[in-house]
Amino acid sequence: MTPEQAANCKRVDIGSKAIVPDVLVQPHMASLEMLFYPSSGNFPKEYDGDAFAAEHGSWNRARRAGYEVIEIPMRDGHAADGSYEDFLTGFVTKDGKVWGRPVGVTIGADGALYVSDDGSRSVWRVAYVGE
Repeated sequence: MTPEQAANCKRVDIGSKAIVPDVLVQPHMASLEMLFYPSSGNFPKEYDGDAFAAEHGSWNRARRAGYEVIEIPMRDGHAADGSYEDFLTGFVTKDGKVWGRPVGVTIGADGALYVSDDGSRSVWRVAYVGE
């Protein structure tokens, strides 16, 4: 496409209709699955209703992004302030080698967070055991 063709394709009329995401993550983090933590879980109360997202990561980046599970603080059913916290990390070694890639997240009957990982072909159980 030539620059002239690209200039003719601009849709200035839809700019005001764009919706800004509640939470911005880095490009190529590849969020695959997300859930909201129930109040019946075994994590501390401050996690009730918060979102957890499996970040699969991207194979074609020199600087790795993703390869973790993030926690998104929620308040009254909305992202609290647009931030997220690294929750389950360590799937990339210090030298940049990837050994795990979170895919899915679910809550078990025991209130633990279960994370499927297609990099190590594992299911990880994350449970709160106290301070």
